[in-house]
Amino acid sequence: MEYSGKKILVVDDSLELAEMVTRFLENCKFDTSFVLNGEGAIEKVLSDSPDLVLLDLNLPDISGIEVLKRIKKIDEDIVIIVITGYGGEQIAVDVMKAGAVDFLSKPVDRETLLKAVKDAFKMHDARIEDKRHDGFSPMEKFFPFLAHEVRNPLHAMGGALAVIQKRSDPKDPTLTQAIKIIHEEIQHLSGFVQECLDFVRPPVEARFIPIEINEVLSVAVNIVSHMFQGLSKKIKITFELTPELPVVTANYEELKQAFLNILKNSFEAMEQGGGMVIQTSLKSDSSAKWIEVVFTDSGPGIKKESLERLPSPFYTTKMRGTGLGLAICQRVFVERHRGSFHIESKEGKGTTVVVGLPLGTLGRTARGDSHD
Repeated sequence: MEYSGKKILVVDDSLELAEMVTRFLENCKFDTSFVLNGEGAIEKVLSDSPDLVLLDLNLPDISGIEVLKRIKKIDEDIVIIVITGYGGEQIAVDVMKAGAVDFLSKPVDRETLLKAVKDAFKMHDARIEDKRHDGFSPMEKFFPFLAHEVRNPLHAMGGALAVIQKRSDPKDPTLTQAIKIIHEEIQHLSGFVQECLDFVRPPVEARFIPIEINEVLSVAVNIVSHMFQGLSKKIKITFELTPELPVVTANYEELKQAFLNILKNSFEAMEQGGGMVIQTSLKSDSSAKWIEVVFTDSGPGIKKESLERLPSPFYTTKMRGTGLGLAICQRVFVERHRGSFHIESKEGKGTTVVVGLPLGTLGRTARGDSHD
């Protein structure tokens, strides 16, 4: 598990529940402990510096909201998830504004809890990286600030919308449609903020590991097929993958996101249906070896004047596009992985995207043998 070893503190006045949650998270490889009151929580935060706190609001000595605020004063980077059956809907917005990243109502099933914890740690890691921007360009300094300023009200809006949704009449079509629009806009803005951060965030060398490109492509295709469930039935994907390719040393999440951006563009372009071919192969010349990945779709193609500007940040031909998807690809493939990224297209004749990822001296076959 990617987040194994992270420290989690469970704060709940129910000994039975605290022990049960602690055992479950320990089985998931988290370093977990628990306390039964607010003062114990504060002392534990001061002594152990947990990465995440699962906080009940109904504590015997101090209110959960007060504990939340005091933890944030001790260390603002500690992630807090509120889990309670006490006054749930009424205080959802308040706990989000006070600094909680999520609010779960009891009873909580194990799958929901584990997903909330993983999502919270992803947000935590993103925030830590966002702070490492001294010495970067004004844009690289501005976007983490933008993310902080936008994400907090977005969390509050999401909490408020959840309250409205629970209290609204599901049979009221106008209200249901309004809630749907608000939810979609929150998701759209959240996605835009994340794309901004993906674009400017400096690479983390520790996350560069040996990766099998065919496997990453398979994961990205599964994700995009899930995202476009209805459309995926109208688009035929053909794989022409070279087996046992050498692995590349790369950032798995960045490659997956960049491949996903390419796939999303093709799916959106083929809204009436079509076909896509994904090819991988090993290439070499007198000085280097690299893996080439080619995406070819049967979409409507791209106008010449648009093609020249596509990788530019914030340029888009879509009504709801952010203009960062292909810019992120350019940054991931070329700047961060020292590879290549090229788009070929003619209006009415589909689009081909060619990606090159160098092997260098770290290339190994999937079996672990040197590839010479």
